Amino acid sequence: MLQASSERALPHRILHLSDTHVTASGFDEDGVDALGALDQLLHDCSHLTNLDLVVVTGDIADDGSAEGCALVRDRVGRFAGSRGIPHLYATGNHDRRPGFSSALGTGHLDGHGADVGVRLDGLDDERAAVSSVGGLRLITLDSLVPGAAHGIVSRAQLDALRELLRDPAPHGTVLALHHPPIHTPTAPWMREAGLHNRDELAAVITGTDVVAVLCGHFHLQFSGHLGGIPVWATPGVVSRIDLTAPQHVIRAVQGAGATVIDLGGPFSPSFHVLHARDPQVGEQVYVADPETWQFTTEDCAPPAALEHVRH
Repeated sequence: MLQASSERALPHRILHLSDTHVTASGFDEDGVDALGALDQLLHDCSHLTNLDLVVVTGDIADDGSAEGCALVRDRVGRFAGSRGIPHLYATGNHDRRPGFSSALGTGHLDGHGADVGVRLDGLDDERAAVSSVGGLRLITLDSLVPGAAHGIVSRAQLDALRELLRDPAPHGTVLALHHPPIHTPTAPWMREAGLHNRDELAAVITGTDVVAVLCGHFHLQFSGHLGGIPVWATPGVVSRIDLTAPQHVIRAVQGAGATVIDLGGPFSPSFHVLHARDPQVGEQVYVADPETWQFTTEDCAPPAALEHVRH
């Protein structure tokens, strides 16, 4: 298959968000002001220029509700609409397909909020779709496994994706899904929590015009390659996973983040992280067991000796 040429590709700039975890109340189920975190982040992104679209890679609603999805759609839609650019959404493990569909349709909305996505062929209730922006093809995949933390892209989606990628798009293709198909020994829990059929996805996209795979789920920035294609996991909006914690626990702290992705040109794709100016950044949200995802009482705060050194 032919690959898109980065020398010929027009530049595209994407604002990549993930893991908003909003509920109807605005707070996530851990008590974090998720809607407030999203509002702060979008406010701090207001000076970004030349954006072509916004992508949100799942866990839109912490409770899977249509109301939570609608709140995110309205906030992100207002940000995107003021620029006349589309906003795209993929499902995450906290989402539920009925609530997602009710609020977001295919997940591909234009700058006016109209649904412009085309669902992939041969699917049942999975929310996978395709649209394009200025010759750049955007495909969202549905890696949601109801009741589970890990993800799988179904055989039907992989078959439909394979057919789509037979014909290259003028400026390449970006895939967006919730669960990253990469992991690191620094955080052993990533392997089980990520995309389980990563090798099957790699077999479909290797040698195609896919220029980047965008993911969320891990609540931290993380990069790698799948089949020679760059993979990027953007930090969470509602919280950040702090990998300075001991490996036998997962520690979440406050501090919303996002990524600006530049496609086209000699360095494409490039990724840089933005951090919201949150006065509570770094404050602990929870510490959990990575196998059971049950909260623990383990204290991961800085030791008193370190506090003394700081002063």
